[in-house]
Amino acid sequence: MAANFEESFDVIVVGGGNAGFSAATTAAQAGAQVILVETAPESERGGNTYFTAGAYRYAFDGLDDLLPILYTAEGTKGLPQDLIDKIDITPYRKDDFHADIKRVCQNRSDPELARVLVDGSRGAVQWIADNGGKWHLSFHRQAYEVDGRYKFWGGMVTAFLGGGKALVEWHVRLAVQAGVKIAWDTTASSLVLNDDKTRVLGVQVTHNGTTRTLRARGGVILACGGFQASSDLRAQHLGREWAHAHVRGCKYNTGDGLRLAAQVDAQPTGDYPGCHSVCWDANSPIHGGDHLLTNQYTKSGYPFGLMLNIDGCRFVDEGLDLRNYTYAIFGKEVLKQPGSRAFQIWDDQGFKWLRKEEYAPDVTTILEADTLQELAVKLGDRGLRHQQQFLDTIEEYNRAARAFRQENPHIEWDPSKKDGLSTQSSQTKLSLAKSNWALPLETGPFRAVEIVCGITFTFGGLKVDPHTASVVSRSSGKPVPGLYSVGELLGGLFYSNYPGGSGLTAGTVFGRIAGAHAAAAAQQNVSGT
Repeated sequence: MAANFEESFDVIVVGGGNAGFSAATTAAQAGAQVILVETAPESERGGNTYFTAGAYRYAFDGLDDLLPILYTAEGTKGLPQDLIDKIDITPYRKDDFHADIKRVCQNRSDPELARVLVDGSRGAVQWIADNGGKWHLSFHRQAYEVDGRYKFWGGMVTAFLGGGKALVEWHVRLAVQAGVKIAWDTTASSLVLNDDKTRVLGVQVTHNGTTRTLRARGGVILACGGFQASSDLRAQHLGREWAHAHVRGCKYNTGDGLRLAAQVDAQPTGDYPGCHSVCWDANSPIHGGDHLLTNQYTKSGYPFGLMLNIDGCRFVDEGLDLRNYTYAIFGKEVLKQPGSRAFQIWDDQGFKWLRKEEYAPDVTTILEADTLQELAVKLGDRGLRHQQQFLDTIEEYNRAARAFRQENPHIEWDPSKKDGLSTQSSQTKLSLAKSNWALPLETGPFRAVEIVCGITFTFGGLKVDPHTASVVSRSSGKPVPGLYSVGELLGGLFYSNYPGGSGLTAGTVFGRIAGAHAAAAAQQNVSGT
């Protein structure tokens, strides 16, 4: 062995987002000596996790199952009974979670990875709660007040109190308490291998121009994200047009894990041309997320209005499904449009249902007009090329929406479910339907925002053993001793789309699996068994 190790640990974690910290803390709680190395400086800590809303998708048996872990928005443990009495939450069981993964990922997800994720989802949330993490019901994101009751929808009902920023702070605090050593502004430059390059022994890291070699008795856990922040890798795997996408989150996620894993001929797997991409504010930074507004640049209010491109044409079914199952794919549809941008449009009735954290005047530029004709003129200054086509498209939509309502007066508009209120009646059918929540845009003032594509993370990654998160070798088809992959770098789970909130859940589930397994491997190596 040629390596001269300057320092030894049981477990080395590369990457400091939710998955990496879940792995590091779990290993430390099992008694392992752990170091986490993170390329970003401490002031930009948290990886993509920092830029999320902190929402987790997991299986649960109803409101009674959740009450023991819930806090109020003010941080007080428990909910008042008068509030509990007004909450409608349908149980979201394992079969529901499995069905959503199969449906939105086109039945292409690795079934065993999906099973491990679903089976471990509730336990992952409980681990966070047991270690001081605070969960709250997502009234502002996942519920609508209808007839005096809070109706939760879409299976994902809770989030970490304070969102991704607070989740990162909790992770860092818990890791330090558990004894994890954190090395900020430190890049893993290469893996250290045994002579025949079949086992990972450690990692070389660089900090301020100085390189050190660290030994890992139990293993190295790669948790350093996908490649969405690399324009070269986006062009290679997703297509040249992805140069126009705005990077939603961590600017350091440039494919380092893929580069490191290539040293052991790791097996790539998953949907390399696929990614999570959303409707994103046109005024957002291009090359990385904003640490103040973070997730507020998301523009997910399209189910209550229309989206039109700069030629004045619709290009998606805005009511195809609940937002949780479409927001991660509509960004790429925006990217395909002329100029890689579009407009979201609402009348006054639809605009009232939008979330203030995404559409407040201090977050985005809202164009407002008393008539659609006036709005078209204002949008002309923002790039709308065909104002008459814009007006014709909305008028055609309005006629179809009115015709359906006339023919189906018994169907009531309901934002908490797929209500079936569409544009497709026996009288009129649009070539591109709006399948749900299709109300005419007819009550001023009318409002619009300009959007682009925001890329969140990539779906292509590394093949792992679902039960250990060990990286699988392309040549042998067996796990590479001493190497693990978790978080966005884990491939084979998401294809084309994903059920909202399942990314953070997967990070915690597989991060904890890798951390526990690496800690056990270190103990075995120490004891010689």
